Amino acid sequence: MVILLSNDDGVYAQGLMTLKETLEELAEVYVVAPDREKSAVSHAVTLHRPLRVERIKEQVYAVDGTPTDCVILAVNKLLGKRPDLLISGINQGGNMGDDVTYSGTVSAAMEGTILGIPSIAVSLVVEEYRNYENAALFVKKLVEWMNTSPLPSETFLNINVPDREEYHHIKGVMWTRQGKRVYSDSIYELVDPRGKKYYWIGGVPLEDVDNGEDTDIAAVSRGFISITPIHLDLTDYRALDRLRKKGNLSL
Repeated sequence: MVILLSNDDGVYAQGLMTLKETLEELAEVYVVAPDREKSAVSHAVTLHRPLRVERIKEQVYAVDGTPTDCVILAVNKLLGKRPDLLISGINQGGNMGDDVTYSGTVSAAMEGTILGIPSIAVSLVVEEYRNYENAALFVKKLVEWMNTSPLPSETFLNINVPDREEYHHIKGVMWTRQGKRVYSDSIYELVDPRGKKYYWIGGVPLEDVDNGEDTDIAAVSRGFISITPIHLDLTDYRALDRLRKKGNLSL
């Protein structure tokens, strides 16, 4: 089995390296990741400048682009073979609720799915322990499970792991839906040393609007690993049916 790893925290991130070391027991592992942190870049692709790739060591590459750039380059140019599985992470911090629309971690898994590769995004909801080993151990178990339980077409898994001191402190695993969070979108207006204004967007979540028991947010808060299947087709079919019933719009 060939596994491709990427992330949005950068090629030297602890979570990525921990995952690599754990999965090397199962598979041939390649890493193609940004050369620096690229959090919250979503599904951006670099089109207006060249991309540089540095081989850090055998089967580990750094790219001066986005997580999506990394996946595209890895699959089409760098590996020389098609990966059987793409895993993005382990991200430092959760990707729950509306986080998935901003997350470079999630978008790398989305790009893998677009390219027809079974894909997973995994995040550690960091607290005091920063125990990436727990998340890596679960991903290893999940990879083994996926060998006999393939993902549905155009679907990838978004996984959030609660941060616990020991693996057995995690209460279990829940299949969840995406919750809903409201962000403050705080904008700081500051002045640089030359007297010019600049702005820093520093939004933090104010509240969980939808944290029902079957959501990713609720599962992690109760000490469970959350697994949310995410589909590439964003069509709201219920709304589509209602709108069609209203009749066609005229020009």
